[in-house]
Amino acid sequence: MMKLYWAPHTRSLRALWVLEEAGVSYERVRLDLSAGEQKSAEFRAINPMAKVPALTDGPLAVAESGAICAYVAEAVPQAGLAPPVGDPARGRYLRWLFFSPGCIEQAFLAKFGNVQLRPESAGFGDFDRVFDLVEAAVATGPWLLGEKFSAADVIIGSDLYFGIDIFRLVPSRPALRAYVDRCLARPALHRAKAIEAAGV
Repeated sequence: MMKLYWAPHTRSLRALWVLEEAGVSYERVRLDLSAGEQKSAEFRAINPMAKVPALTDGPLAVAESGAICAYVAEAVPQAGLAPPVGDPARGRYLRWLFFSPGCIEQAFLAKFGNVQLRPESAGFGDFDRVFDLVEAAVATGPWLLGEKFSAADVIIGSDLYFGIDIFRLVPSRPALRAYVDRCLARPALHRAKAIEAAGV
């Protein structure tokens, strides 16, 4: 059985969401970050970076929320959260999985820290261009891959939720707002947010 090590108000929400979308039984282990439980030798054996979320599945350990989303999507193919190898949508799916840490989160950090970077030297390019691309992708939706919701939507949807609604780093453009609202309406995200709020 999969076991998720998590804590509220972290990227754990993303991992909770994908597990709820997958519809599998899993165990949750909440770590108290203020008590330093993530620094224990036991947890560092799972994630040497001492960060949550982390997931184990038998002897396998996966850290980083995006990697957890990708793993769950592949490990539970019947959930339909990832196009199979050979599917024409697979390339777009993989692109969006990696667009988050490579572009969106880097753009967030630059904006949050008020760091002025020349687009040609910033790994993500230009802040507005990043969100122009996301907006164009979701405008024809309803999801990044068209009619089919995927783990890529968990990743990009959670980024936009935090970027627009929580940290207010991204202007609430109509297509982005509508996409976030579609994500927020998903029962699996409701369950994930309820788990996070309850802290169990």
